[in-house]
This record gives sequence, C-alpha cells and structure tokens, in this order.
Amino acid sequence: MILKNETTQQAPLLKRVKRFCEETVLEVKRSTWPDRKTLIMHTVIVIVGVFALGIFVGLSDKIVAVCLRMLVPQG
Repeated sequence: MILKNETTQQAPLLKRVKRFCEETVLEVKRSTWPDRKTLIMHTVIVIVGVFALGIFVGLSDKIVAVCLRMLVPQG
C-alpha cells in the first residue's frame, strides 16, 4: 500500500522495510495452512517424484552414453 505523499517521493529505506515486514506478517496470518496429514502426504509425493525423476535422468544419461560410445569411435 503506497501512501499519497510517498507516490512522488520515496520513503526512507528503514520505513519501507518495516512496512514490508508488517504486511508480510499480516499476510502469513491470513493464510490457511494444511493440516499435518496433508503436509506429510504432499511431502512424500514430492520426495518420491524427485527420486523417480532422478532415476529417469540417470538411466537416460546411461543410455545416451552407451549409444554415443557405439557411434563415435574411441581414439
């Protein structure tokens, strides 16, 4: 929120930082947070997804490396 007298001239840095922190605290208080069960479920989904993607990228890398070794002669 910009005050009328601050539209043409910028407020001091400390005042802007203080206002930012106050607005951030208000926004966090207004937020709705998931319950413990939902949070754990989503965390497990993310961890499993990261491992699956890691395995996929690792296997893809190995396959490409093997194909390149067969196509490009080793000197």
